[in-house]
Amino acid sequence: MRRPIARGGRRGVGGLALAGAAPPHPRAKLRYPVPSVFSSRLSFDLRPNRLTAALARLGEARVPVDDLTESNPTRAGLAYPARLLDALGGRAGLEYDPQPFGLMAAREAVAGDYRRRGIQVPRERVALTASTSEAYSLLFKLLCDPGDEVLVPVPSYPLFEHLAGLDAVAPRPYRLEYHGSWAVDVDGIRRATTDRTRAVVVVSPNNPTGSYLKRAELDALAAHCGERGLALIGDEVFAEYVLEADLPRTASVLGQRQALAFSLGGLSKGLGLPQLKLGWMAVTGPDDLVRQALERLELVCDTYLSVATPVQIALPSLLGDGAIVRTQIRERVARNHQALAEAAAGCPAVGVLRAEGGWHAVLRVPAMQSEESLVLQILEKEHVLVHPGYFYDFPSEAFLVVSLLPRPDVFDRAVSRVIARIEAAA
Repeated sequence: MRRPIARGGRRGVGGLALAGAAPPHPRAKLRYPVPSVFSSRLSFDLRPNRLTAALARLGEARVPVDDLTESNPTRAGLAYPARLLDALGGRAGLEYDPQPFGLMAAREAVAGDYRRRGIQVPRERVALTASTSEAYSLLFKLLCDPGDEVLVPVPSYPLFEHLAGLDAVAPRPYRLEYHGSWAVDVDGIRRATTDRTRAVVVVSPNNPTGSYLKRAELDALAAHCGERGLALIGDEVFAEYVLEADLPRTASVLGQRQALAFSLGGLSKGLGLPQLKLGWMAVTGPDDLVRQALERLELVCDTYLSVATPVQIALPSLLGDGAIVRTQIRERVARNHQALAEAAAGCPAVGVLRAEGGWHAVLRVPAMQSEESLVLQILEKEHVLVHPGYFYDFPSEAFLVVSLLPRPDVFDRAVSRVIARIEAAA
C-alpha cells in the first residue's frame, strides 16, 4: 500500500492521495470545474489542506518529524541481502521477448509462490503487471464500460477512487463493521449491487483495519457474485503479514470456483521491493468464464506490455532470496503492534482496534475535538505525523491510523508522544 498524505477536503470525499517510493501529491479529491481542455476524470480540488501545509512548514524550517505513516519498506531500516538484485543484471535481460502475460518462467515462479501459501493455481492463469495499481486498471478495462460500478470497502485506502475514476468507472462503498472485530457487511453488498455493478473488491487483510476475509464471507460473496454475474477482485498484497495466527481466515479468493475471481499480489508488499515494479494477478472461477476472461485480458496486456524483461527474468531468484526481507517485515510489524498495545494499555483514553494482519493499526481516541485538529496538534507540538481516520472514510470520529513499519526506536518514541498529546487533550 502506498503512503497516504493529507489533501484538501473532509469526510465523505476521501481526503487523501497515495504514494509509495515517490512522495505523494498533496492535493484533494473534491470535484471542481476545470477548463474544457482537460478531462473531467481529473476534476479534483488541487489545493493543499491544513495538514499538508503544516507538514510543509516544518520541512522548510528543517524540523525533524517522526513519521508514523511511513509504509515504504525501503525507508524502514530493513537489512536487504547485499546481492539480492544481482539477478537483474544478467545478459538474458538484453533480449526482448514480449509476452502479454509475461515470460512463462516468471509466471511459473508466481504459481510456485502461491503453492508455498497452500494455493493451487496453474501458471497459465497468472498474468504479470507493473503493479497492483496497474492490475486494477487492467481489470476495470476488462470488466467495465464507462459509467459501470465496482463495490469497494470502507474504511479502506482510497486509491480506488482514483483508479476507478481514471478508467471512467464509479466506485461504490460497502461497509466493514466493527464489533470487537471487523466483518464484511455482506447484506450491504447485496443492497449496493445494481444493474451497473460489475465487480466487488475485497482487501484481505484490509488496509488500515487489518481484517482478513473469513470463509463464510467468501462463500457468501462468491454465491452473490456468481448469481449476479459479477467478478470478485481480491487485493491480497498484505496476506503474508499475520498478527493473529489462530484466527480463521481465507488464504485467497482463489479458494472458490463459483465466481470469476482475481487474486492480486506483488513484490512491493510481499518482499518489500516497491522499486522493482512487478505485480501479478491469478484467475479462477468457472472454466468457461476464466477462458473468456484470459482471452480478453491477453489483448489488454498485449496493448501495454508494461513489465520490464530484467525483473521478469530475476523473479524466481527474487522470490527465493527475498524471503528474508519478508521475515523482517513480519517480525517488525508484530513487534511494533505489541509495543503499541502495551503503550496504549497505560492510557484509558486510547484504544487499539483489533487487527488480524497487515502493517497498519487503528487507534480509537476521545472525540473531544476533530480528528484534523488533533492530528495537527500532534504534528505541530510533538513533531509526529499520523493519519486521521477520515482519510480512510471511517464513518465517525475519532480514529488515528499509524504504520507498524517504522524502526522500533522511532516507533516507540513517536507513539509515546502521540499518547501523551492525547492524554493532554482528553
